[in-house]
Amino acid sequence: MTLSDSRLPLLPLDDRWFYALAIVGIFLNATGLFSPILEPDGALYACLAKTIAQSGDFVNLYAVGSDWLDKPHFPFWVTAVSYLVFGINSFAYKFPALLFTVGSAVYTYHFARLVYPKLVAQVAVLVFMTAFHGVLSNNDVRAEPYLTPLIIGAVYHYYRIFLGAKGYHLVIGALLTGCALMTKGPFVLVPIGAGLVVHWLLTGQWRELLKLRWYLAVGLSLLFTAPEFYALYEQFDLHPEKVVFGQTGVSGVRFFFWDSQFGRFFNTGPIKGAGDKLFFTHTLLWAFLPWSLPLYIGTGKALAGLVRRQPVLPEYVSLGVGLATFLLFSLSGFQLPHYLNIVFPFYAILTAQFLTGLKSVNLRRWTIGQSVIGALLIVLAMALLVIVQPDRLTQALVWGVVITFATITLFRPNNLLSLAGRMVGAMLVLMGVLNLFIYPTLMQYQAGMTVARYVNSRPASAQRPTVLYLPGTGPGGGSFWTYEFYVDSPVRYARTDSALRAEVRRQPSLVFTTGVQADSLAFRGFTVQRLAIFPYYHVSQLTYNFLNRETRAQTLMPYILAEIKE
Repeated sequence: MTLSDSRLPLLPLDDRWFYALAIVGIFLNATGLFSPILEPDGALYACLAKTIAQSGDFVNLYAVGSDWLDKPHFPFWVTAVSYLVFGINSFAYKFPALLFTVGSAVYTYHFARLVYPKLVAQVAVLVFMTAFHGVLSNNDVRAEPYLTPLIIGAVYHYYRIFLGAKGYHLVIGALLTGCALMTKGPFVLVPIGAGLVVHWLLTGQWRELLKLRWYLAVGLSLLFTAPEFYALYEQFDLHPEKVVFGQTGVSGVRFFFWDSQFGRFFNTGPIKGAGDKLFFTHTLLWAFLPWSLPLYIGTGKALAGLVRRQPVLPEYVSLGVGLATFLLFSLSGFQLPHYLNIVFPFYAILTAQFLTGLKSVNLRRWTIGQSVIGALLIVLAMALLVIVQPDRLTQALVWGVVITFATITLFRPNNLLSLAGRMVGAMLVLMGVLNLFIYPTLMQYQAGMTVARYVNSRPASAQRPTVLYLPGTGPGGGSFWTYEFYVDSPVRYARTDSALRAEVRRQPSLVFTTGVQADSLAFRGFTVQRLAIFPYYHVSQLTYNFLNRETRAQTLMPYILAEIKE
């Protein structure tokens, strides 16, 4: 066999290179740390935690001035504690998510090291830290950055128990499982448990399912979920008179166990979606960039090995978690692109196992192919700069050029280190351009945030309460939540004309609403004195016309800050 046909020895990356690239990966995920909070979901969650921090009430969740029943409490508790430490600001909202992401990387490394050589663990960490949607989720922070380490951490500790470790790993695994349940609900048991079950079945160790310790783990997990049960019971089950989802008698505990997860899966709950069985098949292609192709091919190779009864994996936990969660969400009636982020550590391990197992000649080919993908991502970043023309355009161009030149200089050979280094460099260009330059420019069109800063800067209005006029029911949306989060003065919501009349009857009120609603109020007998008009766009749903500076004005709608009296 020639050298070119042989497999490369699985020697680990030099620790200095690995730690340097890992630190760059952490910095890459931190690039969104100081940019504004993205509407709508991120701003809503930020407001929920702000209410907790200001009131000291860690039991009840309120949004739009009403009881809120949708997500469990754990991320809001963590964020509220961060507010108490760092103050109520964008950094304090996002910083805990970054810490949890670093925790995910640490657990990814240690789980991989239980079974794989050190090289696989190193590459898996770098893959995880640079996957596109994982990095994006540290800017648009929701529940996923919190949920990811809780899942990979629980699986790690349970697998340690399976390998014969001491019993405290079972307790830690159950604690992490309980926190995961308090983050997303009962469906987290699927990614946590499916991989272990698949591994036992495929390796002929199905008797593990009969062992008492795993049922003890389930019981301990439910015990650690007790704070969530208490909070939901206290806020909703003890108060059947409360109107939630347009009806009374709503049980928070039942919603947690059924409607929040199974209701969405079967599309029978109060919150519905339109499921597409192939949604995550094509979503993962861009969400896991620049690693999606080796992930798909590596997973396909593993499945083909199972069919031929020629296994290529030393463990099937990663494959079981990845496939079970993928199928679960694909069959669900409610789907969003960030849902699969929670199993990115396992996808990273599958990707790393595939790349490190390549023959030397194939590795060179993959390095070249991946480098083309990285180059295309850099071209995309530069094209976005030309189209968007963000503030500090020159600095953004310098950022891209300097990092690209440094990457080419440092990683010349077509080997595994260069493959990892080039992908880290390409993602640093792309996500740096997005998080440091493009998003901060585009988020100026989150009218609620810009109006809040306008109000805070003027002594005459800084201490006046603001009425947010948002007709209808439910949590609403638009740009009201960023106003509520960023403004320093109190806010109150008015959902009907009668509620607004009650506010302005006492004295003229500062009101924030859409331009359409302001015009409508003038026709319905209110006196509307417009103080300022601000442009708005739904920034989380980008279109070419909005990105293009030349056509951006055509996509904007006005929000109004007004003084209103009867």
